[in-house]
Order: sequence, then structure tokens, then C-alpha cells
Amino acid sequence: MGTTFILFVSASIFSIGAVGFLIRKNPLVMFMCVELMLNAVNLVLVAYSKFLQAMDGQVFALIIMTVAAAEVVVGLAIILTIFRTRHELNVDQIDVLKG
Repeated sequence: MGTTFILFVSASIFSIGAVGFLIRKNPLVMFMCVELMLNAVNLVLVAYSKFLQAMDGQVFALIIMTVAAAEVVVGLAIILTIFRTRHELNVDQIDVLKG
């Protein structure tokens, strides 16, 4: 498996995530699309880390996974709170956080 193939797969995954994030209205699906985009970036980082024979990319991938896990925890808590109060999940109609 060459680096070109890995970059193509990563670009495909990132594109699917970006399109999903832009066209979907459900925040849970949007979170999954963000996770797809972050995993695509992780794939590129690990591929280049292997290509360059350095550990930097793998360390950055671990940092990105940690930040993504924290983002999911906070985001799901916000989404659950909004769903419990409004009983719907549409990002166009969510204005609860406005001051």
C-alpha cells in the first residue's frame, strides 16, 4: 500500500465528512462527519510519519484523538441537553445558546 493510495483514501474520507457536515441538519450526524474528517487527518499524519520515518505524525494523531474524544463528550452533553428541553434536533432551529 503506497502513500498515494493512503492519501487518496484519506481525501475521500475527508470529502465524505465535509459534504455530510455541510448538507445534514442533525447535530449527531454532523458530529460523526467531524469525526470522519479528523480520522482522515490522522490517516495522513500516520502515513507521512511512516514515509518520513519519524514519530511526530503519530504523536500528533494521538493528540488529535484525545481532543476529538473530549469534543465528543462536551458536544454530546450539549446535544442531550438541547434534546431534553426542545425534543428536536435541527441545527437551524437551535438558538438556545444565544444570550
